[in-house]
Amino acid sequence: MKTDPEDIPEPDRVPGAPHPRMTGRIIGQDHAIAEFVEAERSGRFHHAWLLTGPRGVGKATLAWAIARWLLSGAASDDLSVPDGDPAARRLAALSEPALQLIRRPWDDKASRLRAEITVDEIRRLLSFFHMSATDGGRRIAIVDAADEMNTAAANALLKVLEEPPRDGLILMIAHQPARLLPTIRSRCRTLRLNPLTPDQMTEALSGLGVSEDAEALAALSGGSVGEALRLSGQDGLTRYQQIVDLFGTLPRMDRLAAARLADAAAGRANADGDPFDLMVTLLDRFLTRTARAGLMGAPLPQAARHEGALMARISPNDQAARDWAGAQARLSARARSGRAVNLDPAALVMDMLTELAHLPPAQSALPAKG
Repeated sequence: MKTDPEDIPEPDRVPGAPHPRMTGRIIGQDHAIAEFVEAERSGRFHHAWLLTGPRGVGKATLAWAIARWLLSGAASDDLSVPDGDPAARRLAALSEPALQLIRRPWDDKASRLRAEITVDEIRRLLSFFHMSATDGGRRIAIVDAADEMNTAAANALLKVLEEPPRDGLILMIAHQPARLLPTIRSRCRTLRLNPLTPDQMTEALSGLGVSEDAEALAALSGGSVGEALRLSGQDGLTRYQQIVDLFGTLPRMDRLAAARLADAAAGRANADGDPFDLMVTLLDRFLTRTARAGLMGAPLPQAARHEGALMARISPNDQAARDWAGAQARLSARARSGRAVNLDPAALVMDMLTELAHLPPAQSALPAKG
């Protein structure tokens, strides 16, 4: 049975946040905006741009802002367009004929989004540029995300880049540009976006109605608004506090508390996210921050109560930092590989916690004073 289009999730939207095409303001990326505007006005405008940077820092928001700005003919220096602009309304409704959006398609047979952008999606792009050529004017394609293309799709896109369409612009969002073909990267101009500062994160999250501790969310999300929204939607700060509290029981880790934490990773994935992925991500962040504490001191701002004191205790020196960093790389990859072959998520997390509890710095850590 064919799925109602209204029920199909948008693969390029973070749960709990508006789609990037609905976001009117870009925070913290003034340098990228200035670079694009200068290129457009200088006459050295490239036909393909690769928007890179960590996931969730505003790459898609910038791509949609560029499309609005160009199709509206606005003359602003910050990519803003007048309220009520017809092109902006059409873009918001996904009814702008001069724009083609390429993203992971829906698989009706499997009732889920495909894991990759397929070659059929790129063929739609070829048809879009070919059929719209006679209409004249700017034509824009947004590929979100380019590093989700399969091999056939990447090769098909390369042919477009080798023979760029007249008056065509391709905006490619890439979270991991190294996954793209070198020949694709070489034919694009790169526009790198940076993580947001804590103040910028607070501003962005406040604008999205997030009332949680923006400072703690900023610390855990690495300056990514998208990641902060994901953490907020899945009660990530509470889960992270539980991780900190559990490691506070070292050197004799509380096994009942560890089992409860592992069981929390076994919940069913839903529109807000996957509990297993959340737990492993939070453990990754904890271990990374712990390793950094051994080299640079306890991180600021803290992302949980007593986090700084705990990290100073269990990661007091360079050797401890190396132990925690090595465990993070090894155990995270093992847990995700196990999940990929459908092993029990609670058992995978419990295995991870058990091994961490037996690391040398965990065993040598002085118990917290009562």
